[in-house]
Amino acid sequence: MSNQAPVYGGQALLEGVMFGGKDHTVTAVRRNDESIEYYYAKKPKKPIFQKLKKIPFVRGVVALIESSGLGAKHLQFASERYDMDPGEEEQSEGEMSKLQMILGVAVVGVISFLFGKFVFTLVPVFLAELFSPWVTGKYPQIFLETGFKLILLLAYLYIISMTPLIKRVFQYHGAEHKVINCYENGMELTVENVQKQSRLHYRCGSSFILFTVIIGMFVYFFFPTDPLWLRLVIRILLIPVVLGISFEVLQITNAFREIPILKYLGYPGLWLQLLTTKEPKDEMVEVAIASFKKLHEVEKNPEVAMELHHD
Repeated sequence: MSNQAPVYGGQALLEGVMFGGKDHTVTAVRRNDESIEYYYAKKPKKPIFQKLKKIPFVRGVVALIESSGLGAKHLQFASERYDMDPGEEEQSEGEMSKLQMILGVAVVGVISFLFGKFVFTLVPVFLAELFSPWVTGKYPQIFLETGFKLILLLAYLYIISMTPLIKRVFQYHGAEHKVINCYENGMELTVENVQKQSRLHYRCGSSFILFTVIIGMFVYFFFPTDPLWLRLVIRILLIPVVLGISFEVLQITNAFREIPILKYLGYPGLWLQLLTTKEPKDEMVEVAIASFKKLHEVEKNPEVAMELHHD
């Protein structure tokens, strides 16, 4: 792929996929009647954010804030279009299940990333502190804290991946990656070609989450672990620092993915994607392709966006 080619990202949703380019984002969702509905949102261009996004180690946090707000709009659209199977539950129970469904998907989406970051940052500190009588010293404590953080992350992802709803979201996540890989490999976007692609991708948010754990460990080496209250305060204050550095590392691993030896830098993130993505069905790939193609239509002719659902 040419270095001048546009870079696309995406997000798996309830029965759908969102893709975004430089200025536009489009979501496609599948309804129970097999029809596909689209939602469009223009990427915000706030002057202060545009300036901050040019500053290394700051741009990652800004990008995360922007994607969280934008992703919330697409998630809401997909949630509103989500159909319960007829007769699956009584109406009252169906409404409650839909609420639980929306909350469950929000947990794995970018909307709750910062909240989750607080939880997965602070809980391991308390767990490591419980072992302080036996695991003493600054560095052993940080290693133990990081170990607990990894265990919690992997256990959480494994457990939610076993639920039918989240499994389908992860299948759409796989479809999203396959479409981007197919596009970046210069192949025609057909179901057959897309299904041949890997469901893993270097720029995935799952890789970013894992990098925050690894990078966080090295950053913590420069700060005290005692007393406990100071350790907690430092961990909270360092969240944007860890996010900023992790974003830069993610960009580096993506840039080096075609270079022998250096490509292995991104492998830990790819391994984590074995949990956060699943092999999609053909009909899921069709939705992802439809979303990507509709985004291209909008990029070529912005007036097409007026025909789609939008704010």
